[in-house]
Amino acid sequence: MLSKKMKEALNEQINKEMYSAYLYMSMSAHSTNVGLPGFANWFMIQYKEEMEHAMKIYDYVNDRGGKVSLKAIDEPLSTFKDAMDMFQKTLKHEQFITKSINELVDLAIKEKDHATQIFLQWFVTEQIEEEGNDNDIIAKLKLIGENGNGLLMLDKELLARVFTPDTTSENA
Repeated sequence: MLSKKMKEALNEQINKEMYSAYLYMSMSAHSTNVGLPGFANWFMIQYKEEMEHAMKIYDYVNDRGGKVSLKAIDEPLSTFKDAMDMFQKTLKHEQFITKSINELVDLAIKEKDHATQIFLQWFVTEQIEEEGNDNDIIAKLKLIGENGNGLLMLDKELLARVFTPDTTSENA
């Protein structure tokens, strides 16, 4: 059974994950509009991953006898200066999510909620990957600079990314 405080915090995290999905869908739409289908693909896969993350928490709250309480999702940004701007905003957002996940782990420890602490370890590991991916793309964008050919090459690389659903739990 989840404590009231843990249930509320997990419900808030569902909202943050849904906002993340909405933000990445917006970035995908922007990328499509500026003629970068690979970037659009990369952000659409991010959208799908974030929806999967929200559903993992949704299922966990329900499985633990808690009540899921959905809240309004804020409107995401919809215009961006360039690809670097999108990825800098993506990294900043993922750092915000990492902080939020870490706070959930801290709460689980404080509440002596071992099951939730174990559940959240998947998200801790996922956030390391998320920030690493963003940093890698930012590094490539820095190398590319104003080179349009380099941007098109990176766009082609990002077009090859595919969504792979998580199968590590029955809640995937």
